[in-house]
Amino acid sequence: MGAVIKSVACNFYVDSYWQICQSRNMVARDGDGWVECDCGSKHWGLHGAAGLLIYRDGAILLQHRAPWVHNGDTWGIPGGARDSHESVIDGAIREAVEETGIDPQQLMIRHTSTDKHGNWCYDTVIAEATSELVARELNDESHEVRWVLFDDVTRLPLHPSFAKSWGGLRAQLDYLITPR
Repeated sequence: MGAVIKSVACNFYVDSYWQICQSRNMVARDGDGWVECDCGSKHWGLHGAAGLLIYRDGAILLQHRAPWVHNGDTWGIPGGARDSHESVIDGAIREAVEETGIDPQQLMIRHTSTDKHGNWCYDTVIAEATSELVARELNDESHEVRWVLFDDVTRLPLHPSFAKSWGGLRAQLDYLITPR
């Protein structure tokens, strides 16, 4: 089954993520687990998964995944399983904060894109970073995080799913940053 891509344009600043989370009645970490997908693959995230593609100055923030994780020793965007109470944006931001320590207040959400596989989907949230945004590896899931120029992304060994989606995501980035 081919992936259906759904896009939603966004243009707002992320308020204090932690204040938003604390104001909701939240279920703790109920999204971790494997799903047998209609496409014939196994995917991580009982309620789907989301990642945060952060860009600034012609570069994106990539994470070098640890060898022990699924599709390890590859590069991709911070992300992971969504919990049942989380929106796509909430899940992507939570994962990026956990993995890279970013301050969500230094982001402007610009776009979301959905890769739908029948009973499972992966949502990519595209966000523009301020010059003050700092990222670093925070847990054992990553070896390194770094800013990589758009044109250099495919020179790295990419996570297979990110490699498949990079062409469309790059086109969306070009559209977002091209003056009109």
